[in-house]
Amino acid sequence: MADLILYNGRITTLDPRTPEAEAIAVKDGMILSVGRDAEIMAHAGPKTAVVDLNKRRVIPGLNDSHTHLIRGGLTYNIELRWENVPSIKDALAMLRRQAIMTPPPQWVRVVGGWSEFQFAERRMPTLAEINEAAPDTPVFVLHLYSRALLNQAALRALGIGKETPNPPGGEIERDANGNPTGMLIARPSALILYSTLAQGPRLALEDQINSTRHFMRELNRLGVTSVIDAGGGGQSYPEDYDVVRQLHEDGQLTVRIAYNLFAQKAGQELSDYERWFAMTEPGAGDTMLRMNGAGENLAWSAADFENFLEPRPELAPVMESELEPIIERLAENEWPFRIHATYDETIDRFLTVFERVNQRQPFKTRFIIDHAETVSPRNIERIKALGGGIATQHRMAFQGEYFVDRYGADAARTTPPMREMLKAELPVGGGTDATRVASYDPWVAMHWLTTGRTMGGLTLYGDDNLLTREEALAIWTTGSAWFSGEQEVKGRLAPGMFADIAVLSDDLMAVEDGKIRSITSVLTIVGGRIVFGDAEFADMNPPLPPASPDWAVNATFASPAQRAAPLDPAAAEMRACDDGCANGCGLHGHRHGIVWSNPLPVSDERLFWGALGCSCFGV
Repeated sequence: MADLILYNGRITTLDPRTPEAEAIAVKDGMILSVGRDAEIMAHAGPKTAVVDLNKRRVIPGLNDSHTHLIRGGLTYNIELRWENVPSIKDALAMLRRQAIMTPPPQWVRVVGGWSEFQFAERRMPTLAEINEAAPDTPVFVLHLYSRALLNQAALRALGIGKETPNPPGGEIERDANGNPTGMLIARPSALILYSTLAQGPRLALEDQINSTRHFMRELNRLGVTSVIDAGGGGQSYPEDYDVVRQLHEDGQLTVRIAYNLFAQKAGQELSDYERWFAMTEPGAGDTMLRMNGAGENLAWSAADFENFLEPRPELAPVMESELEPIIERLAENEWPFRIHATYDETIDRFLTVFERVNQRQPFKTRFIIDHAETVSPRNIERIKALGGGIATQHRMAFQGEYFVDRYGADAARTTPPMREMLKAELPVGGGTDATRVASYDPWVAMHWLTTGRTMGGLTLYGDDNLLTREEALAIWTTGSAWFSGEQEVKGRLAPGMFADIAVLSDDLMAVEDGKIRSITSVLTIVGGRIVFGDAEFADMNPPLPPASPDWAVNATFASPAQRAAPLDPAAAEMRACDDGCANGCGLHGHRHGIVWSNPLPVSDERLFWGALGCSCFGV
């Protein structure tokens, strides 16, 4: 008999044998059977939990093939997220309020998930505006991996003054008198940004645990049931994995995590891996928390960056000599590995190293090129020949305007070349590279993959580089499962697969384009266990302790997934904004979310002023 039956649904299984179904039976955390209501109800017994899906769309749980949950979870509760915030006025109102609540010596951190093109004003906040909103509390605002805005309080806290030299690879912007303005510029690398962010005060261990639980709940709210954590700078193994390890031991993980080990110190990368070879191995752990391999950083000299505000960086001549022995040792130990590469020129050099190593020590397991925005057809074929795959992310949704400005609209039409990758039958995974720079919201990625539009509404791609909704869903499920070697148990709703399931708020297969970004899950299941419930399933939502500390951002502001979604111009009445501003305007309305997916509606006076956040500019 089944433990759980879901029936009366519209189920996209991604199983070619039964592509559509009405019901699913679950037993012992696995899918027992999928089919029509009548045949699946035959598996019901006296102890079977039975859930009516109310004709909602059901999909396999989403799997982010490249994210940073482990690091991001430690600070999620104290990061002010600007996703779904429609104007600078709203963003600054949130910043002002959070600055008042944040006790010294803590900072207000705004990192990732936003683009100035989402705002009605179509610009970034200025340093003067940030200083006015938060004169006394240190503020760090990260803008992509290109720059950071620090208020005067943050400069004082960090001891950055007139005599402070520029750090290697970065620039401290200065005024005519040589005083730092508060702008930190990544030129040519992002080291200045994340090394500065790392100096912020840390939370106590119990708050880090709480924060990670809240971050996982937010991912569950979005239908995410699995991630592959790509490591990160300052994320040392094993000590910085203690929080997720403790949550796992306590049975509190609600997202499956496969994690990679990221080399931390320039010049000591090989010794990092030699030490880790003796400590662990790929697959160590279980189905909820397991080691996945090496990367995304294998050698610091091999890192390029996706900052399209700056020219493409040229890797140092020593890159090959430093990377090759690391790849050889990984191949000898049969460790899967992944490596960060934005540009085709970088990928070309990497593949030459991989091919040399493969001739001496044939690869017996997968490798992953992360990002690969400008990869060429020739290098796609080389990756395939070596048994590799490409993990893609929606970074162009945040930086597409900058890419077009630097390289032109024609180059952007195949950046990245999604259709070319799939045509080559290359393993392709979907992901976000969250939490810094891009949003952790998979529906932003789905919208970008299927419409080709940026956060600001710029169309990047023609039909020849767009994915269907089912194709986009497939790379976020079956595709991503390959990147942790779990394609036989994860990514499809079929007998013998993990019962990882998301029931959607809107029908992905039918909803209009403008509403894809608004989709959430109303019921999320991991291994047959309900980990999130909303709407008619809200009474199934497992309890979660309040966010801590008591000044946590999410103790005051709704999470991005709970905020008013970006408005489609063809839907929704003008209304008050939910977070950061509570005003409306009887004359013009308050519809500034319209600019998420459209240019300002200059031909319609009511919509134009409403989009700018009336009443009347008093918000």
